[in-house]
Amino acid sequence: MAGLYDLMLLIDPNAPEERRTSAVSEAESLLSSGGEIVASQDWGQKRMAYEIDHRPEAEYRLYQFNGDNDLLDRLNQRLRINDAVLRFRIIKAKPGQPLPPPPEQQSPRRRDDREPQDTRVAARAAADAPAPSDAPEGEAPAEAAPATADVAAPEDAPDGAPPAGELPLAEDGPVPEADDAAAADAPADEQ
Repeated sequence: MAGLYDLMLLIDPNAPEERRTSAVSEAESLLSSGGEIVASQDWGQKRMAYEIDHRPEAEYRLYQFNGDNDLLDRLNQRLRINDAVLRFRIIKAKPGQPLPPPPEQQSPRRRDDREPQDTRVAARAAADAPAPSDAPEGEAPAEAAPATADVAAPEDAPDGAPPAGELPLAEDGPVPEADDAAAADAPADEQ
């Protein structure tokens, strides 16, 4: 079953001229032998959105063609192994859909319009970030939390035990003073 397709070829501009022309002529001969080329456009050398194989630019060619599944399979196979082709994309188009205009005829992109807005969004996000004083009532900020290691243990509590009414410290919390004193004495004894 024949359908209408768009083929976008990205040709390596660093490849020798013979390889580039052979890649384009091979794609055109495949399209015309197995189908019908409706339209073609050479968009020229353009900067890509991201590098492919450390190449920042490519030659863009756009074809609109009628073809069947066998043609699509042959195109996929031949274009995939061609060294001069950086990327290609085949997209099924709706009948009667025109080709997109070349980049120089398209309306300018709105990227320049978005950049000031992006800075406002970042400033707004920073302004909306919760301040340390906005913590819920039950929680104290990390800097203001009293360290239980500084509080002396009552005399009736065993050594290293937390003061009455407090939970023991977590493993990643501060080390109690009793362990600190033992650790401080250990290197002196070893000398």
